[in-house]
Amino acid sequence: MNMADRQDRHNGDEAISRDATDQASKTKIPSALATNPELTKHWAKYYRTSIASGMSIMLSQTVSYPLDSVKTRMQAYGRHRTIIECMKDGYKTEGIKGFYRGGLGPFFSFTFGRTLSFSVYQKAKYKYSALIGQATGGDEPLVIVNRPGSIPTLATIACFAAAGATAGSVISFYAAPFEITKIAAQTSEMMAKGNKSSMSDALKDPIKSSYQQKGTIKTAMNILKLRGFPGLYAGFRIHIVRDTIGSAIYFSTYESTKQMLVKLQGSNSPTSPLSVAMAGGFCGLASVTCTYPFDSVKTEYQRKCLERNTAVKYPKLEWFNRKSYRGFGLAMARSCVTNIVFFSSFELIKKKINQLPDPVLLDSVD
Repeated sequence: MNMADRQDRHNGDEAISRDATDQASKTKIPSALATNPELTKHWAKYYRTSIASGMSIMLSQTVSYPLDSVKTRMQAYGRHRTIIECMKDGYKTEGIKGFYRGGLGPFFSFTFGRTLSFSVYQKAKYKYSALIGQATGGDEPLVIVNRPGSIPTLATIACFAAAGATAGSVISFYAAPFEITKIAAQTSEMMAKGNKSSMSDALKDPIKSSYQQKGTIKTAMNILKLRGFPGLYAGFRIHIVRDTIGSAIYFSTYESTKQMLVKLQGSNSPTSPLSVAMAGGFCGLASVTCTYPFDSVKTEYQRKCLERNTAVKYPKLEWFNRKSYRGFGLAMARSCVTNIVFFSSFELIKKKINQLPDPVLLDSVD
């Protein structure tokens, strides 16, 4: 065999080897994809809950923060008899920017916190669903919920409430320092003036006046300076109770109301836009109604802690006392609007993410 023949044979062997390798790859890749379909997902689908909740929270926060600012002022101080009076006084004293005072820090911290809360909730509800299914020996709650025409059961409500309570209690450890910082910023002008006849007299109080004209970080540093690290967790005991109960009611009401509305509409989609919007508004109202006295006590206690360095007693928790419901109407309106905006955009963004085209991994094997 001459040199040319040997070279041709060698090239032919290499070609056959490459063909065999390519063929093996063709059979191996589809097999891997068949056994693990997760490999074919668009990257955003892995994080759809975090992406959707983060974007939705930023949108709803932008809409609702001024209402939250007015609500906090009415809770912390009883000098305003009506919401309009409080808004007029705030606008006269601080202008439009006063309603967004202290908002930049909470905007990002709350966005991260709520995103984390939804991630914890999503993971927790699958865990609780599996546990309930094992304990009862029947269908898991999440299987029941996704069944067309189903209605809420004790098992589904318990699953969502337990997952919501878990998310609320976990996130409260993260959220507490940001919330007291937000309250300090929102009430800084009113805190400084207090019951003084003029602002010049009020400025003689070094503690109260120390919160004025400070951003989120400087406000937090001021709290640390005056009360140390525990100062950032002032009122935490009532905070964790409020968030645990509130989140349990919030999520269980949302999921159950949405399920009922979908059935009444005769829709095959568990995320019907009308059902989502109505359920979002209703869950906000239910949560606020059941936890508002806790929120009022927390805000009043934290305001007193901010104003002095001495020990402060918790105000008495009084249900159905008018004092405990200052700003209640505003809080209801804010919560309703916020959650309609939030859940509508949340479900829409998740749906859009799920519709994203998956990467075409099979191109290399055709």
